[in-house]
Amino acid sequence: MCGNLACVATEYSEHLNALRAVFEQVVAVKDPQHLAEQVDELTRASAAPDLWDDPQKAQEVTSHLSHVQSELDKLTQMRSRLDDAGAMLEMAEEEDDDDPALAAELRADLGVTLEKLDADLSDMQIQTLLSGKYDERDAVVTIRSGAGGVDAADFASMLQRMYLRWAERKGYDAKVLDTSYAEEAGIKSTTFEVHAPYAYGTLSVEAGTHRLVRISPFDNQGRRQTSFAAVEVIPLIEQTDHIDVPESDIRIDVFRSSGPGGQSVNTTDSAVRITHLPTGIVVSMQDEKSQIQNRAAAMRVLQSRLLVLKQEEEAKEKKELAGDIKASWGDQMRSYILQPYQMVKDLRTGFEAGNPAQVFDGDIDGFIDAGIRWRATGEKAKKEEK
Repeated sequence: MCGNLACVATEYSEHLNALRAVFEQVVAVKDPQHLAEQVDELTRASAAPDLWDDPQKAQEVTSHLSHVQSELDKLTQMRSRLDDAGAMLEMAEEEDDDDPALAAELRADLGVTLEKLDADLSDMQIQTLLSGKYDERDAVVTIRSGAGGVDAADFASMLQRMYLRWAERKGYDAKVLDTSYAEEAGIKSTTFEVHAPYAYGTLSVEAGTHRLVRISPFDNQGRRQTSFAAVEVIPLIEQTDHIDVPESDIRIDVFRSSGPGGQSVNTTDSAVRITHLPTGIVVSMQDEKSQIQNRAAAMRVLQSRLLVLKQEEEAKEKKELAGDIKASWGDQMRSYILQPYQMVKDLRTGFEAGNPAQVFDGDIDGFIDAGIRWRATGEKAKKEEK
């Protein structure tokens, strides 16, 4: 770190220039002119007198308009913030001789401003790496306990809380669709939706086998236990995907919803299980209040999983989106170590954190960002090999 005034000024100037270069890269990908054209087109569509004749289409149009307008506003605001930082730097340089104390104060403020710009631009840059076919979609996340008995079931519930806390921290809407509780503790599986721009592209790097090592709270001898859980992430289906599911291809069973320990939480047969006969895919939903709502939610997730199968067939790659996740030894992508030391480490990217409690409380942006960059680097390398 520089000690003299000239060196500090040069550092700030170089930092600001680097941020401007990153911003121009983001602009090149985002294409604000195209975004502005989309805003105009969607604004006209939203003003159509017959728009709300089809409420679902109207919701899609207004939601898309809000998203595109938000993207355009972010670019406009970021350019303005960079210009303001440049003006602050110039003011500090002008005050070096006349008022050194004011110049120092301005540079202190500038340092804080540059750090915030750095973080926000990093987020914007990460989003430019999400260019997959379904990356802009909402996400459907399923967590299943794997090898490790009751510890694995408990681990699955810890992961569910981790992702729901992450969504809460980000201000994203997350909705639990189904949870199958284990007998002693934890859960056998859970499925929930995350509604946010690029939720699928962002969370898809979390798909894989997660491993927990700790002193088991369920072992009366206090032995160290290793357990596993599988995380599957798929894009949420949209009407435009045209995934038709003939009634003859499905079997629908209804049953009573239940909570932990089998305690009844509903006195009617409102829970729904849909079996897709051609593929054997089974989807259960019980968290909605009515059978009709549970059936609609189950069909939505079934269609999302069928969309994944369709994508796999087109690409001729097994589990291209959801992955073939075994939740056992030799397949893990991330380890959460609570004993004999404290660390969470992603085995693909090498990114690690020394505070597992913070990670389990939803602080996983570092892992997600590293995963997205790691995936983008791998995809770039594959293209260069061809």
